[in-house]
Amino acid sequence: MGEALDTEIVKEPMDEFALGTGLDPARETPRRYLWTDAFAVCNYLGLYVRSADEQYRSLALRLIDQVHDGLGKHRVDDSRTGWISGLDEDEGRMHPTQGGLRIGKKLKERRLKEPFQEEQEWDRDGQYFHYLTRWMHALHCVSCVTGDDHFNEWAVELAKTAHARFTYVPPSGGKGMYWKMSIDLSYPLVPSMGHHDPLDGWITYHELRTGNVMNTSGLHGSNLDAEIADMAVICEGKKWATGDPLGLGGLLVDAFRVAQLIIHKEFEQENLLDTLLNDSLMGLKYYAQNNALNLPADYRLAFRELGLAIGLRAIERLEDLVDQKLHIFKRGHQLQYMIHSLTQYKPLCEVITKFWLEPRTRVSQSWQDHLDINTVMLATSLAPDGYLTIC
Repeated sequence: MGEALDTEIVKEPMDEFALGTGLDPARETPRRYLWTDAFAVCNYLGLYVRSADEQYRSLALRLIDQVHDGLGKHRVDDSRTGWISGLDEDEGRMHPTQGGLRIGKKLKERRLKEPFQEEQEWDRDGQYFHYLTRWMHALHCVSCVTGDDHFNEWAVELAKTAHARFTYVPPSGGKGMYWKMSIDLSYPLVPSMGHHDPLDGWITYHELRTGNVMNTSGLHGSNLDAEIADMAVICEGKKWATGDPLGLGGLLVDAFRVAQLIIHKEFEQENLLDTLLNDSLMGLKYYAQNNALNLPADYRLAFRELGLAIGLRAIERLEDLVDQKLHIFKRGHQLQYMIHSLTQYKPLCEVITKFWLEPRTRVSQSWQDHLDINTVMLATSLAPDGYLTIC
């Protein structure tokens, strides 16, 4: 398919998403889900930058309003009302991320004394750290495109809240992280640590410091120094390799983000870039050997595969970036060699996107069961610059 994509092929799924979820035309009770909406905001920004069509900038901003007004507040079927943060209505609108943001799952969260049921937990509400970092990234991207510092300010407020509640000191010392927290962030729902959560936090906190964004309230990204130091400690010595395509895609995106941060002089640990590329290569070798892409649609999860496709798009851009800025990297030629090793897997991207662009695969039950997230991540895989680029 190549990079010379007709913008229409991206507009179509994003227009379907806007209509289906109640974004445009707006419904009184839209269907919001934080992960999907973070990607969607970036997709609309990308469409705006590519087409100069103001409707896509407007859709990105309206989506942010809907997310904050919905997922920043308690559920309609909850006895609690108002902002999760506990702020009054006016203060809550000024600081919509201060209490975090709900996932947007269909079922209520598990109460503190309710027994844990693993299968059901996947469908229960709460807060995920890795969803919150995606939203921080989306807000930062909006600040970059619009020049409005308030979005980055909200991202920093969200980072500080999430870090304070998701990290903890275990009895053995050091620092740990919870994978899933209650809606009000008062207790953990899943106490184990997500494999890539500290990595997500470490890179995203750095990202919030890039560019010339200086918020009127003084909440600049430099306020995250303590949180960055915490994440560096948690990440020390960790290995990130995974055979999961969504996780693999995330690692490849992270590698591209780290390279951009190094160029922005916001990240000094070039060894992390080496680690990410090596661990990604290990995971890709494993994934390519298991022949998962030969299965029929009903035995596959599109959004997980599309996450990998997005990551492979990131590697294409990383290759160009390192070639152009080779002198900035201490081990530039070694990076080129590692990136070249990864590019042999680029054809997987076309295999994945071509498969899920086929109309017959999109009537499968597996596609329809996850319609919103599949649609949005397909659009991101086709035109990823709105999501991948750090200003």
